[in-house]
Amino acid sequence: MRAPGRSPSAVVAVVAATTVVAGAVPGMARAAAPGTGCSAPTVTVDGPERLAAALAGARPGDVIRIADGTYDGNWTATTPGTEYRPIWLCGGPKAVLTNGGHRGGHGLHLDGASWWHVHGFSVAAARKGVVVERAEHVTLEGLNVHDVGEQGIHLRRHTTGSFVSGNTVYGTGHAGSQWGEGVQIGSDDVDWPVHTEGLPDRSDRNIVAGNTIHTTTAEPIAVREGTSRGLVVGNVLDAGAGGDGCGEVKGNDWVFSHNACTASRTDGWRTHRTRVGGHWGLRTVFTGNEVALAGTSPGYGFKIDAPAEVRAIVNCDNTVTGGMFANVGCVSWP
Repeated sequence: MRAPGRSPSAVVAVVAATTVVAGAVPGMARAAAPGTGCSAPTVTVDGPERLAAALAGARPGDVIRIADGTYDGNWTATTPGTEYRPIWLCGGPKAVLTNGGHRGGHGLHLDGASWWHVHGFSVAAARKGVVVERAEHVTLEGLNVHDVGEQGIHLRRHTTGSFVSGNTVYGTGHAGSQWGEGVQIGSDDVDWPVHTEGLPDRSDRNIVAGNTIHTTTAEPIAVREGTSRGLVVGNVLDAGAGGDGCGEVKGNDWVFSHNACTASRTDGWRTHRTRVGGHWGLRTVFTGNEVALAGTSPGYGFKIDAPAEVRAIVNCDNTVTGGMFANVGCVSWP
């Protein structure tokens, strides 16, 4: 049985507390704070043609409301909002964006569309659920992302300062189990030549908070090499469907705080050191997390790769059941 998700107010409180602990710098997730709800619509769309027109014609300050129904198509936004006039895209859970099934296109694609607040509707029957690229200060909140071919939510190509908050993600990886992460931040180094001209994908200073993620064929949360200084906080994860445990961490200076993960049949949280395009997998902090392992062979709640070199911190306030605590000693931090 999965633990219940956290309320938006609880998410905001945990994010605020963890931001202080992490010593977050200005620019981290300056998008609209989660839990604020959708603004009054400036336009309501009730069919695929009207949705396509609204996305193509979106301007700062617009609030686009999607009426209930299924909308199959290539849903891409490229126009940025502004800090004081973000663009909202909202709907209820019965408003469903699709794109050609598990081997089709992205369910929703924000490409260069900074300062968007995406709220409340569902995304399904697409290759990837929601993809954000080359953008900053985007909020993805309260979405229901399920039954997709690859990742549920993917921030990549130097997407920075954004929130992934209060979403429910499940049923990923139908087109390839190895790509079925629930939420992925950044890109694998083998994809840098395609996505970032061979340079590290600096999708930095993002927050993944208060999401409920289950039935993913790869890790519920994956943080890739090239990324830095993000927060993963207050998430409820069921890792029983596959992948390498609760999450895979290859970025630098990430903080994982107050997440609850159950049913992993291997280890819980794993860090990986890599030296492609720099030194990655360094200085991860784990604090206040709960890990319940379910493997037949006892694994570690926290498994740190090359611990003498990466300087990860596993706080003694983490808890692990069903296996060993960590392959490193815990510390009292801060």
